[in-house]
Amino acid sequence: MVPRGRRRRTGGPERGRYHFRRGRGEGGDEPPNNWQSVFGGPAWTRVQDPDGSPGEWYLHLFAPEQPDLNWTNAEVWADLEKTLRFWLDRGVDGFRIDVAHGMSKPPDLPDAREHRAATADGERWAASVTEPDPRFDHDDVHTVHRMIRAVLDHYPGRLVVGEVWVGDSARFSRYVRPDELHLGFNFRLVRAPFDATAIRTAIEQSLAGVADVGAPPAWTLSNHDVSRPVTRYGGGVDGLARARAMALVELALPGVVYLYNGEELGLPDVELPDDALQDPTWQLSGHTRRGRDRCRVPIPWEGSAPGYGFTAGDPWLPMPPDYGKLVAAEQLEDTGSMLSLVRRAIELRKTHPGFDGEELEWFGPRRAASRSAGRAPRWSAR
Repeated sequence: MVPRGRRRRTGGPERGRYHFRRGRGEGGDEPPNNWQSVFGGPAWTRVQDPDGSPGEWYLHLFAPEQPDLNWTNAEVWADLEKTLRFWLDRGVDGFRIDVAHGMSKPPDLPDAREHRAATADGERWAASVTEPDPRFDHDDVHTVHRMIRAVLDHYPGRLVVGEVWVGDSARFSRYVRPDELHLGFNFRLVRAPFDATAIRTAIEQSLAGVADVGAPPAWTLSNHDVSRPVTRYGGGVDGLARARAMALVELALPGVVYLYNGEELGLPDVELPDDALQDPTWQLSGHTRRGRDRCRVPIPWEGSAPGYGFTAGDPWLPMPPDYGKLVAAEQLEDTGSMLSLVRRAIELRKTHPGFDGEELEWFGPRRAASRSAGRAPRWSAR
């Protein structure tokens, strides 16, 4: 006999590759815990048993079509190793791991302390990375990254970089230890306002966060999940000027710099009509959060609307009329354009002797204090 309110586990061993749980409440009608999907709504979806009756629930921290894998399952790891080697044997340079801090879960899947309010733009999880969250940054995630690194080490010169939204520097540094990720995307600059003190603090904390483990810092001002710098820094003429300044700051820093496509053109966010939105956040939030489509509109390469050289037809997200003044082909011919500025900065980063070395020297009132607090700098940002 199966006690009332509990159902016998059904299905084959394949279920062990995912996180299936019985529901709570009478008949298991409530999700197993109070976790919320990053995209909106519960992080659990209930399936039907073969006889058509309601069955167990499976976990998906993002869309229901993206069930979270159970990395304690040997079949999951074996499949990933096979996939990694398939591409490495064909000469790929490396891999980017999405949500690298979310690949392991506490075995008991405890309730979160509280439901976090979602923001309208879908960046709730980025804004809450400094708070304890049982969905992310579980200690066992480092076992997964060591397994991945062990495979990459058989292929010299290959790279694995992770998206790590972890605000605590000490915990972030664990992801880039010598036997884990080669690089971890650092989002402190993304989260810093356009303020000299905040920007300097973000840089110093980022450098300190990797110094103890000997990893190079990895910098970015933008990606496919956050508002583009021009818009984030105020929009219009001021936003573009600030984005230009921050591009120079970023490209003067030691370590590795990542530019999100369109950042080099100074693209702003695009306000899209409701019927054009495709981010699952829009649907799963009940049309209360517009999602990230605004920073994913394709790059205008040349020509005119609707495709600006990206396509001969209609692009997957509509490109606005004012993209005409931002096309890459025209910016290449304009020495004062954002593209020309970024290209020149990259050239100087490679060739100017001021960028030799691995450390940073500040100039200004706090220079003496920063030099005395750390190791002697070996290069300067001018």
